[in-house]
Amino acid sequence: MRYKKPMKERIGFVGVGRMGTNMARRLNDVGWSVVAVYDVRANAARLLARELHAEACAKLARVTELSDIIITVVTDDKAMKAIFAGKKDNLLVGARGKVFVNCATISPATHVHVEKLAKQAGAETLEACLASSITQAREGTLYLMCGGKESTFRKIEPVLMGLSQSLRYFGSTGQAAQVKAIVNMVMNINTAGLAEGLALGDAFGLDLTLLREVFSQTGANSRVLQTDGEDMQNREHSCFFSAAHAAKDSSIALALSKKAKLNLPLATATHKQFRRMIQAGLGKLDKSGIAELTFKNRGPHRKK
Repeated sequence: MRYKKPMKERIGFVGVGRMGTNMARRLNDVGWSVVAVYDVRANAARLLARELHAEACAKLARVTELSDIIITVVTDDKAMKAIFAGKKDNLLVGARGKVFVNCATISPATHVHVEKLAKQAGAETLEACLASSITQAREGTLYLMCGGKESTFRKIEPVLMGLSQSLRYFGSTGQAAQVKAIVNMVMNINTAGLAEGLALGDAFGLDLTLLREVFSQTGANSRVLQTDGEDMQNREHSCFFSAAHAAKDSSIALALSKKAKLNLPLATATHKQFRRMIQAGLGKLDKSGIAELTFKNRGPHRKK
């Protein structure tokens, strides 16, 4: 469904992987003008730009020049620092009056650092952490957790509403990233626990379809059971949220626990499991691939 009138603000995207691409498509569908896209994979940017009649920018500064609101969806802290503080080219060149909406799952400290850099350049930032899938990005039903100045949040709320079914404002910059890290930490623990439960049932020759049904009707139920249970059983690990990303997000949560002086043994063990996947060359599998480490007669040397 499109808005009756095109929106006047011009939107730029930095990072057009599967999430960024589908967010850009969604905003274009509902009437926003997506005018600029950038990605380190230049061909991906060119393809999306052609589809949306936008410019595939060769420079980050060009995205800022063309756009009023720039949405960033990059991979990690290193990538985030590069796009905002790169010596040869960065988003803060000519950024006065611009608003940056940063959607990557990165450390709270990096969000705060970027906010300070943007403020020095006369720009504003908002963290808008994503807790949803690629399908939800395309459909505009993302769950967005936001942090930053409330005035900035209110200013760009119409854009966020074009992407989201549920918006939550948590307060100052860094707080939404803390929530996102905790959410993903718990999700990862649930994923590892489900894999172990199914592996144990399989080892005793139980019907895993029936076992999953029992899980769904008892205290073993979880959102992960719905999204990953059948995939674990069938060894279908097409990537929606990779093991490598799961490891990264758990590491962010563990860094927070260290700062808080908390011992989190389940999070620590889960992080080690996802690190094992990366070391075994399985990091690009979906997080459901953690089952490959627990089921008998599976593993990196026993692929389907």
